[in-house]
Amino acid sequence: METNVEFITLARVVKTQGRHGEVAAEMHSDVPGRFAAGMKLFALPKAEAPRRALEVEDLWPHKGLMVLKFRGVDSMSDAELLIGSELQVLSAERADLEAGWTYVSDLIGSKVLDHGREIGRIEDVQFGAGEAPLLIVANSAGKKFDVPFAEAYLEGVDTAQRQVRMNLPEGMLEVNAPVTAEEKQEQQREGKKQR
Repeated sequence: METNVEFITLARVVKTQGRHGEVAAEMHSDVPGRFAAGMKLFALPKAEAPRRALEVEDLWPHKGLMVLKFRGVDSMSDAELLIGSELQVLSAERADLEAGWTYVSDLIGSKVLDHGREIGRIEDVQFGAGEAPLLIVANSAGKKFDVPFAEAYLEGVDTAQRQVRMNLPEGMLEVNAPVTAEEKQEQQREGKKQR
């Protein structure tokens, strides 16, 4: 396959499901009927391994995830190799989106602006933590923020400029920033003083 071919992630395998090679995947597509038996997908592992072509043999929803059975993946050990993989299609095969919708792949690497001020770039998008997906944003100093990709805070998305413009409530970045090692040590010292 050509190296300049672009792919779009539709789902991510989160765990094995069953004893016959089934996997459970979190969906990154709300397009109805996007997945079907006979569909060709590419699995991109987290490790530096090449994409693997797969064919969907069967599928069904289960507890907020999609269970997928791939042709030739017939055991739990086969399925374990797919955990963490992004399930992708060629970008030419992606579905047209309704106005206001954005592909996760178009968000990764984009700058996030809060009231016009750059706060960092999107490293990942996490689903299932709440009603809105979380943008994992890292600034140039390496500090990370969890930013809800909620309509209430969203001013606009410019995929051509690779920008997400937000109007976040004051203090949200401080509340949603993961605790650093230094902050943990300070909290532990404060806790000991109060005892």
